[in-house]
Amino acid sequence: MAAIATATATSYLSTTSLSRHQSSTFRFSSLTYPINFSTFSLNAQFNPPRTSFPIFSTLSNHHGGGNIDGGGGGGGGSGGDGRGKDDGNAGERNKKEAIMALAEAERTLDSLPKDLASAIEAGKIPPAVIHRFLELEKSPVLRWLLSFGGFRERLLADDLFLTKVAIECGIGIFTKSAAELEKRRENFTKELDFVCADVVMAIVADFMLVWLPAPTVGLRPSLAIGSGPLTKLFYNCPDNAFQVVLSGTSYSFLQRLGAIVRNGAKLFAVGSGASLVGTGVTNTLINARKAIDKTFAGEAENLPVLSSSAAYGVYMAFSSNLRYQILAGVIEQRILEPLLHKNKIMLGALCFVFRTGNTFLGSLMWVDFARWIGIQRSRE
Repeated sequence: MAAIATATATSYLSTTSLSRHQSSTFRFSSLTYPINFSTFSLNAQFNPPRTSFPIFSTLSNHHGGGNIDGGGGGGGGSGGDGRGKDDGNAGERNKKEAIMALAEAERTLDSLPKDLASAIEAGKIPPAVIHRFLELEKSPVLRWLLSFGGFRERLLADDLFLTKVAIECGIGIFTKSAAELEKRRENFTKELDFVCADVVMAIVADFMLVWLPAPTVGLRPSLAIGSGPLTKLFYNCPDNAFQVVLSGTSYSFLQRLGAIVRNGAKLFAVGSGASLVGTGVTNTLINARKAIDKTFAGEAENLPVLSSSAAYGVYMAFSSNLRYQILAGVIEQRILEPLLHKNKIMLGALCFVFRTGNTFLGSLMWVDFARWIGIQRSRE
C-alpha cells in the first residue's frame, strides 16, 4: 500500500505540475496557487494546497463551491449544465486526481458520503476538496457536522463557516442594540418596544444570513429528466452569486443573477417569519407591562404585526441579501482569503471587523427604512 501511495503522490504531483504550466500562477512564499489570468473574474478558479482545519479555524482555502450537480440549467455558455466547453477535460482530470488523493489516504469512494462520491465520479470535485474533507473528519465535532448535507457543502467550500456563524450570532445582539441607541438617542427608552422587536428579529435572522449566502461545494443530485427550464435555472444557481467556482465548473451571468433572486425569496420568508416572532413577543411583553403598570398604557402601543413582518421580509430580501452576498463572495472569498491565507489571526480579525460593521450598518438602515415606510414613528 505504501508503494501505491508513493506512486499516486508522484503521479498527482506530475499532473499538478502540468496544470500549472497551462495557467497563470500567483506565488506566496513556497506555495503556488494556480488561478485564471484575472483574479477577480466571476469564474476564477483556485486550487489550494492541503492545510489543517481546527474546529473554528480562521484559515480558509481559496475555494468557492458551485452547485456542481449534473442537472441542466445553463452555464458557461454551453451545454446548459453549468459547465463550459473546456470543462470536460477538467472533469476527467478532477476525477483521476481525486481518486489518486483517496488512494494516497488509503480511502475508497465507498467510505465517503454518497453525494460526495457521486460528484467525484462525475468529475466535479478537485483533489483539494478531498484533502479538506479528510482533514475535517479528524475533528469529532466536524465529522458529525459533515454528516449533514448542508453543513458538508459549506464546510468543504469554506472552513471559516463556523467562525462566521459564531461571529454573527455573538455580535448581533450587541451591535444591533448599539445601532438602535445611535438612531433613537434620547427616545431609546420611549421606543423600547421597537428596540426589543428589532433585536429579537435580528437574533432569529442572524444564523440564516450566514447560512444562505455562504459559498458551497454543491453536491445535490441531478434533476429529473423533463424538468422545466426555470426549475433547472434556479436548481443549478450557485448559493452565492459571487463565489469562486471549482475547476471543471462555471456559472453563466443568468445563473449568478438567479442566485440573488433565489436567496432573496428565501430571505423574504426568513425575515417575515422572524418579524412575526419578534413582534409577537414584543406585543406580549407590552400587554403584560400594561396590566401591571397603568401609567405605561399611554406610552406604548402594540406593533402592527402583518405590516412589520412584510416590511422586514422585503428589507431582508433586498438590503440584507445583497450586503451578505457581497460580503461572503467578494470581500471575504475573493479579497481577504487570497491575501491573508497564511495569517490566520489577521484573517479572522478582519472577518470579524467586516461582519461587525456590516451588521451595524444593516441595523441603521433598517431603522431608517421602517420609519420611511411608516411602520415605526419617532416618539417625541
